[in-house]
Amino acid sequence: MNPNGLFTVYSVAEVCQENARTKTLLFANPLEGAQPGQYVMAWLPGVGEKPFSISNADPLALTVADVGPVSHALSQLGRSDQVWIRGPLGHGFELIDRFHLLVGGGYGAAPLHFLARMALQQGHKVGICLGAKTKEDLIMVEAFEQMGCPFYLATEDGSAGVKGLVTAALETAFWELQPRVLYACGPTGMLMAVAKYSRRRFVPAELSFEALIRCGVGLCGSCELPEDLCRMLGLPGGFLVCHDGPVCTLG
Repeated sequence: MNPNGLFTVYSVAEVCQENARTKTLLFANPLEGAQPGQYVMAWLPGVGEKPFSISNADPLALTVADVGPVSHALSQLGRSDQVWIRGPLGHGFELIDRFHLLVGGGYGAAPLHFLARMALQQGHKVGICLGAKTKEDLIMVEAFEQMGCPFYLATEDGSAGVKGLVTAALETAFWELQPRVLYACGPTGMLMAVAKYSRRRFVPAELSFEALIRCGVGLCGSCELPEDLCRMLGLPGGFLVCHDGPVCTLG
């Protein structure tokens, strides 16, 4: 990260189409010191600023879904276009033990791609579960398949993998692989289901939350998790996703 907490300019080197509305921007340089699960604030002059999970650090890669003004502008960029990046920010994943099962819902696949790469580089075993509404909504499937890990899919309409939520694939993967730790990123409902499952199976879990992040430094409070959710997870009240998270660990 820039030692003064300022933006650093990154140039786009390549753009990969993930699905009809999602692209991964590969930049020309690495993001030094980044860990899986952390995020950056990406800014375009005259457009605005938005947080994005890091899908790779060397080179820096951001996976962008075209769902708002900033992400739409980013999705229109091409080679040599510039983006102002502030980060890495937040608390990321920590590899526990040596056999991991990664569970991603929707765009939650992006930071898990970074985590899987790091774990495999360290000689760990990795299994992967991905879920989405339809086959067309899945992202990064080919990238995960190329890693050669055990791979499980679930879609709500049954167009790819098992029919149902990603937790249906989790059940099968858990019994076949017997992982020692669960790692998950996706919608809050999915994360709570993974938390419940991890406690039932007596394995630790690390959950990466999505939230409305504005400042990225724990000042504005827009990303504070609800008190009832903190109680259910055993987290301290006032948990800020931007600063205390995005990742929390359940023992």
